[in-house]
Amino acid sequence: MQLETELGFRSSFNFVPEGSYRVPTELREELTDGGFEVGIHDLKHDGHLFASHRGFKRRAVRINRYAREWGASGFRSGFMLRNLEWLHDLDVQYDASTFDTDPFEPQPDGRHTIFPFWVPSPNGDAINHPRSGYVELPYTLPQDSTLFLLLSEKTTDIWRRKLDWIAERGGMALIDTHPDYMALGGSSPQAGEYPIGLYKELLNYTRSRYAGEYWPALPRQVAAYLLKSMALAPAKD
Repeated sequence: MQLETELGFRSSFNFVPEGSYRVPTELREELTDGGFEVGIHDLKHDGHLFASHRGFKRRAVRINRYAREWGASGFRSGFMLRNLEWLHDLDVQYDASTFDTDPFEPQPDGRHTIFPFWVPSPNGDAINHPRSGYVELPYTLPQDSTLFLLLSEKTTDIWRRKLDWIAERGGMALIDTHPDYMALGGSSPQAGEYPIGLYKELLNYTRSRYAGEYWPALPRQVAAYLLKSMALAPAKD
């Protein structure tokens, strides 16, 4: 929070509602009061969310309850597991459980796009609810855990090269980072951690290289922008 605030960025902090830690109201309010976003990250993060459709529907009821309680607009599954059709059972504006390409994930099939896109409901009422569905926001920069923990990269070269590639095409740069993997407060990285300075380097590079050219939007703002663009688009016969 402090690092991003100092550099003019804001993230969505996605919490596991029924995980191994509490998510106090005070923490959520501190984030949203500071201009950040709070999202729902799975339910238990145990890898079982999509084990069966019946089970997902039961869990979706609880996820929707947390979304209402937290005022959350978005969802991201654990381990990037997903079934985009089943996600219509969630009362959210957007999902962020996909990626453009990432061969290191359990479901490695990517969406092959660096742009947000609309996922229409197969049961949508085309007459009364022509926009029934949700926005999908694929992450387009490699996860920090993949770069620094799995591949043992020591620099931000891959991040910066991919960011430049996305910028050349006017795409969406969305990154999934994990504060629990960062060595915070200037401490030396322990096993399973990487220096937070690498994340700071990416943010500083973005600020300097693309000053005045980028929109540091929250995920919910990107989703709202796409929805507004759809509402202004001419209806198809």
